[in-house]
Amino acid sequence: MTRRDILKTSLATFLALNASSCASKRSTPINKQSINNKNPKIVIVGGGWSGLSVAKNIKKFVPHAEVTLVEKRDHFVSCPVSNPWLFDMVNLDFLTHSYIDAAKNHNYTYVQASASGLDTTNNILKTTQGDIEFDYLVFALGIEYDYNEWCKDDQELEKQLRLNYPAAFIPGSEHLSLKRKIQNFKSGNFVLTVPPGNYRCLPAPYERACLLAEHFKTNKLDAKVYLLDANNKITIKEEGFSTAMKELYSDYLVYISDAPILEFDLKNKIVKTDFDEIKFEDASFYPRVKSPKLLEDLGLTIKTPYNRVEANLDHYTNQFVGYKNIYGCGDIRPMGFSKSGNTAYTEGENVAKNIANTIYNKPSKWVSPITVCISIISQHPDREISLVSQYKYGKNGETNFNGTTTDEAWKTNTLGAQKAQFSWAQSMYDSMFYG
Repeated sequence: MTRRDILKTSLATFLALNASSCASKRSTPINKQSINNKNPKIVIVGGGWSGLSVAKNIKKFVPHAEVTLVEKRDHFVSCPVSNPWLFDMVNLDFLTHSYIDAAKNHNYTYVQASASGLDTTNNILKTTQGDIEFDYLVFALGIEYDYNEWCKDDQELEKQLRLNYPAAFIPGSEHLSLKRKIQNFKSGNFVLTVPPGNYRCLPAPYERACLLAEHFKTNKLDAKVYLLDANNKITIKEEGFSTAMKELYSDYLVYISDAPILEFDLKNKIVKTDFDEIKFEDASFYPRVKSPKLLEDLGLTIKTPYNRVEANLDHYTNQFVGYKNIYGCGDIRPMGFSKSGNTAYTEGENVAKNIANTIYNKPSKWVSPITVCISIISQHPDREISLVSQYKYGKNGETNFNGTTTDEAWKTNTLGAQKAQFSWAQSMYDSMFYG
């Protein structure tokens, strides 16, 4: 099955074939006629969806490579599917997996450490556990938050936003904090935000707002969700989300577009936009995103039309501009691809293939990553909407969707009955850690 064929199938067929595809076609090593006798050292920094994909697929495409995954965490917790976890639809074990298992099952080395510097002259990555030599280096570091637009140089405001109103789009303590907020919320307004730019997981704020509104409705709380969207409309699956908000949650969810927050009054719990002052009892404020400070410190970032700080990558090879053996992938990228799990995973596979082609002196051709995006809009009953897409570049280098298929008919489709989001996630976890 080709990538184009995948887009022509139904989502149900895609889910059924995804795991077997990862285990069969994608596991075939590249032709070895031009193998270099020495074992290339390939180091991946970051153990998210993209980094795990690179590590796994490099070993499949270049079995003789010495592959090392450098990740600061001691275990993996998934950001995709964390919204359902906030509302007890899955337990934490479903999202949590072992880097040791991934390394053992895919025959690479896992080093728990943080990257701290880079010697490009001698091809050495500096880490908190010592220096690591590489022939090829891949940064797959994910995102950090960019509070600059809201806070400017007000470090106290940024501290309060991070501490008291975390965004919960980076796995860890933030999600635990938000879940506790939801469990303890009794009444009043709960504010959520959608940032501008290309933020992590475009549908997630809308999905979270729907599930929170359903929580208020189910528990008969005198409460409302205020979803303040900095964009002029719902950024993805607009028909599905907008109809759900109107028909299921009109008494519990207020959606306001073109509503970037201009001022915070945290003492009185008020946020101000161009047209409104909204009083809130609690909130989760999602700022813009950016590539990690490490890449800034290394001089490897640029400003893009999407965000203020992103990795300076060649759009066709994923190589950092000016470097032939240093790559980047996942949510650090400057391209307008969705910053989401399936996109990151398939992009990681493409980067692994590019590195393998270089090792074997084979030409590479740009291949689009694939976005598979499934959102839950209610759990009583389970209703879901979906999008599957590839990408193409426009005449001016802009990123556009290509061959997109959606299923936003939440009243009649069978995605919820099939628990499509969980089936997709399970197939991806199996591929990254066990398959």
